Amino acid sequence: MTKKNAVSVNRLTKIYAKNSTNSVVALNELNLEVKEGEIFGLLGPNGAGKTTFINILSGTVIKTKGSVNVWGFDIDKNPRQVRASIGIVPQEVNLDAFFSPRKLLELQAGLYGVPKKNRITDTILKMVSLEKQAENYSRSLSGGMKRRLLIAKAMVHQPPILVLDEPTAGVDVELRQNLWKNVKNLNKQGVTIILTTHYLFEAQEMSDRIAILNKGNLVALDTTKNLLNRIKTKKIIFKVNKSINLTKKKISGLFFSSNSNNEIMITYERNKHKIEDIINIIKNEGVEIIDISTEDGNLEDVFIQLTKN
Repeated sequence: MTKKNAVSVNRLTKIYAKNSTNSVVALNELNLEVKEGEIFGLLGPNGAGKTTFINILSGTVIKTKGSVNVWGFDIDKNPRQVRASIGIVPQEVNLDAFFSPRKLLELQAGLYGVPKKNRITDTILKMVSLEKQAENYSRSLSGGMKRRLLIAKAMVHQPPILVLDEPTAGVDVELRQNLWKNVKNLNKQGVTIILTTHYLFEAQEMSDRIAILNKGNLVALDTTKNLLNRIKTKKIIFKVNKSINLTKKKISGLFFSSNSNNEIMITYERNKHKIEDIINIIKNEGVEIIDISTEDGNLEDVFIQLTKN
């Protein structure tokens, strides 16, 4: 069964006018699709256009031109249906300090016009592991709990799409892992997830597909696996029996470095050299190889490669 598009964007452009003569192109002819049920990573350096894209989806920024469809609804023709189809989890934690999680969710549901008989407040609190804190003041919640409460607020109208804008910013490692566990559980229940994050390893671990923006342009859109396959270099590390310096050695496609632990690090271009040839180069230096390990590139390497200009 073919899954439909949760979000479809065609030639989306947003231009901010600074004054009568100067303007900034935040998004330039953006084309992308987010599939139903996937976790979609949206990455890019500061000023790439990620926040503008999210603000257009949420209806707080008006596009200059192009079309946006959310869950089959046109953002211009069906704005109410679009708002009902999407939940936005903002980067900033903005909660009323003296309201409990239950009260905040009930108020949010009221703002979305959800009838009391159709509200699933207890279910959502359990979904984000806040059922034990349901009656506590929100000011007493930890940073991680407040982040989860923001997710809960975005889910009160049961949208099929959830947008997470830097959800783990300022959250420690343990709480970050807990938060992602909750997000994965939501995804397993059928919720489509769109996330932005500065933690590239998170995007690599979480996302089915990733789009990379740079200066308003889409520079990559592919599965995480295919993006990682774009990396042209690999690293091999030799532990040897004595210290040698190969930093001045010049071989095309090979880059040498070493440290005080008798380790030689060689970054090589995959299409130019085989590991066997590199091992022979080290052996010819008159040293004994004690151990060999390799390191594959990660999403950070792809990101730098695509956004360095």
